[in-house]
Amino acid sequence: MAAQATSAGREVATLGGGCFWCTEAVFTELRGVERVVSGYAGGTTPNPSYEEVCTGRTGHAEVTQVTFDPRQISYHDLLTIFFTVHDPTTLNRQGADVGSQYRSIVLYHDERQKSTAEQVIRELEAEQLWPKKFVTQVVPLTAFYPAEEYHQDYYRRNPSGGYCQFTIAPKVAKFRKKYADRLKGAPVART
Repeated sequence: MAAQATSAGREVATLGGGCFWCTEAVFTELRGVERVVSGYAGGTTPNPSYEEVCTGRTGHAEVTQVTFDPRQISYHDLLTIFFTVHDPTTLNRQGADVGSQYRSIVLYHDERQKSTAEQVIRELEAEQLWPKKFVTQVVPLTAFYPAEEYHQDYYRRNPSGGYCQFTIAPKVAKFRKKYADRLKGAPVART
């Protein structure tokens, strides 16, 4: 499958690491990321609804599709961050969210992305970033279906909601602390 064409040299990554509200909240803040869309991929049912995906019978995972400028953030760096903001060693689970729709998955758009994903996994396993082996699926993207409108930009639109306060906010705070130099608005280091 060819990389999705975007304007002005932009690239697209499709990644699932548990609830898409969490990953969307993180990726949205990264310098070089221009658009994040929550959706469904990796399954067999065309154009599934949230309710259908939640049954686990469609085969889809909750994912985010990230459009980014590779001159500001590489696919390799995007994946490295992705693997630090979710647990890629738990099968079909992220925290209290359980089910195949919450699996760790990289849906590659071309062979270069596949190779990079496999490389990043090898590097992070060698560094023992997580105490167990990764269970992340690395599979070709066949279709991406945007989630319903109320799922888009969920954390920004619902900051006082219970899930946002108790699950997303701590994850975003940890991400901001670890990657302060990679946030939009942060000074760019010159070499």
